[in-house]
Amino acid sequence: MALFSKLLVASLLMSLLLLHVDADDHPPAHASESQREGSLLQQIDCDGACKARCQKASRQRMCHRACGTCCKRCNCVPPGTAGNQEVCPCYANMTTHGGRRKCP
Repeated sequence: MALFSKLLVASLLMSLLLLHVDADDHPPAHASESQREGSLLQQIDCDGACKARCQKASRQRMCHRACGTCCKRCNCVPPGTAGNQEVCPCYANMTTHGGRRKCP
């Protein structure tokens, strides 16, 4: 009986170790594509891109703050002052807690 329990514990520990090693090889499923590729992508100038995006906004400070957050997470800002969000799907799909689009 003691031999059986020792073998059971040893096999459980080996299984956990193998799962842990395998998990380290793969990025988390919730990580965005830009986070997975990390340093392979060149970071864009979020301040400049958001300044251009928000130049016609009635609330420029709020627009620039929201755009900056979205740009840092997605590494993308759609061209123009409005619309064109299909160019940056990550930017287009981000929402607030209320379900409204976060990114201008």
